[in-house]
Amino acid sequence: MKSLLSSTPVRWFLLLFNLVVAAAAPFVVDGTQGLLTAVGMGVVSLGAGVGLLRGRRTGGHTA
Repeated sequence: MKSLLSSTPVRWFLLLFNLVVAAAAPFVVDGTQGLLTAVGMGVVSLGAGVGLLRGRRTGGHTA
């Protein structure tokens, strides 16, 4: 599972998908639930982005 999550295509998917969900959640779901969904998905998206940047600095693919 760790090798799957550390692959570059999966990180790009996590970044983009969660970023789109984080942007759309407050408009689709009302109230606190929409806000908390946006924050949670935003955190996952930021984590994937940081993983992509770290992988680029250390020399690329680990898969």
